[in-house]
Amino acid sequence: MKKTILDNYEQEIENNISKYKPASPAKRKKIEAIIQRANEKKNISLRVNSQDIDLLKLRAEHEGVPYQILISSILHKFVSEQLIDQKNIVKSIRLLKLAG
Repeated sequence: MKKTILDNYEQEIENNISKYKPASPAKRKKIEAIIQRANEKKNISLRVNSQDIDLLKLRAEHEGVPYQILISSILHKFVSEQLIDQKNIVKSIRLLKLAG
């Protein structure tokens, strides 16, 4: 049998498992509803420049994913403030080096 290695956070949970209580049925139902809403997908219609679509398809092929999934991922990262602009990061690093 393969032994599972836990990270520090997981090990802390494992060590303190007796302190945790099951959620009440009402709270569990509320949590399940939140998870279900988070996993719902909606179709949209969107007009996009054909050259942009071609570039997206090339990028998606390079990443090994369908272009619709790439678009969805980009939108999710944007709205959750996880989209990173590498050019601005590089520019900021250069400015910091010049200032230092």
